[in-house]
Amino acid sequence: MSNAFIDKAVWVLIYGGMLVGSLGVFVRRTDAAFGSTLLIGGGLAAAIGVLLLWVRSRRKA
Repeated sequence: MSNAFIDKAVWVLIYGGMLVGSLGVFVRRTDAAFGSTLLIGGGLAAAIGVLLLWVRSRRKA
């Protein structure tokens, strides 16, 4: 994987995960199961993005 691809994937995962997670918080008021699924999925995506950010910082140019 190239550094440019990792950079793009990091920010898409972090911001996309936060967006989906916050959507899950609001959906959870009306549909608990679907809202929790969105919340967990968004949190997982954001966590993977943070992990990739750490991997990117440890790679040599």
